[in-house]
Formats: sequence, C-alpha cells, structure tokens
Amino acid sequence: GGDHTITYPILQAMAEKHGSVGLVHVDAHTDTGDKALGEKIYHGTPFRRCVEEGLLDCSRVVQIGIRGSSYDPDPYEYCREQGFRVVPAEECWRKSLVPLMEEVRKQMGDKPVYISFDIDGIDPAYAPGTGTPEIAGLTPAQALEIIRGCKGLNVVGCDLVEVAPMYDVSGNTALLGANLLFEMLCVLPGVKTT
Repeated sequence: GGDHTITYPILQAMAEKHGSVGLVHVDAHTDTGDKALGEKIYHGTPFRRCVEEGLLDCSRVVQIGIRGSSYDPDPYEYCREQGFRVVPAEECWRKSLVPLMEEVRKQMGDKPVYISFDIDGIDPAYAPGTGTPEIAGLTPAQALEIIRGCKGLNVVGCDLVEVAPMYDVSGNTALLGANLLFEMLCVLPGVKTT
C-alpha cells in the first residue's frame, strides 16, 4: 500500500543490511524525476533519490511496463544513463514475458534483489484503482509471469504500491493487488510452493 515514496526509506534500510541492491521495478512510470512543485521527495522521485544515495546496483535495475505521459522529450534518458534496463510497455504487448524474466534472472545473479510493483504497471482495464492510470499496460497474466519469474533470485524484500481502492468501485484493483503481493511472498527465498 501507500504511494511509491515508501520504497525510498525501505531501500535505505535494505542498503544498511545488504549494500546496494538490484531492482525489479514494474510501473507505468520510471519514478526518476528530480522534483515536483519544488519537492525532491514525492512518488515520482524515489529511484532518483536511491541512485543519488548509492542504494541501487544500477547495473542490476530493470524497469518493466514503462509508458505514459512525461515532461521530457526522452523520458528514459536518465534511467539509461544510470545503466538501468528499461522495458517499455510496447515491448511487452501480445507476448509472454517468460523469456524476458530468464534474461532478468541472469542479470540479477545471486546478489540481493528488491521487487517494487506499482499497480499502475497493470492496464487500468484490470486495475483502475490508482492515482495515475495509463492506458496500454501489462495484463495480470504478464504480472504473474514477472513475479513468478523472480523465483530463485535472492529477493530480500518487495512492495506493492499505489493501490487506491476508492477509485475502483468493483474492488478488482484491491483483489489484484492482494494476489500479486501474495505471489511476491511466494518467491521469497526458502518459501515452499509445491
């Protein structure tokens, strides 16, 4: 729960224990802005703050499902300059993400990894209950492929953010969010799922 700002202090705590971590980040937005309305800490800046503090192993950051509006002509430039792998939503359309996650597992290796999942990474047809919905997103099946594709990684923590149930009278967003978080718990090291 909460907005994506919560990931910043969580990753500060993770770094105290594990050093810089890899990141599997599912989102419609990169959340690497510098500031908004004069503020440097808000839900669109956490990963820039994390880079500045050395909390992320930038060679092991992948952002999946990125799309939507931006204030910059090249909204992914900052991410690529840091060494992030950016997988725009259009590269995910109409296909399984199992092959992508095989590549991600190789990229992450056996070092600590954090999963951060913004519900707006999912298309608003399935998850309208969020503050910044963007069309043409991932499907719930693709979300499961991403999360289940993290099994075997050294996952040290995870979050699921930006669920706003009051924007979805059907309750589907909350249901999807709860199921995705359950799936994340199932890929933690040592969890038996069979």
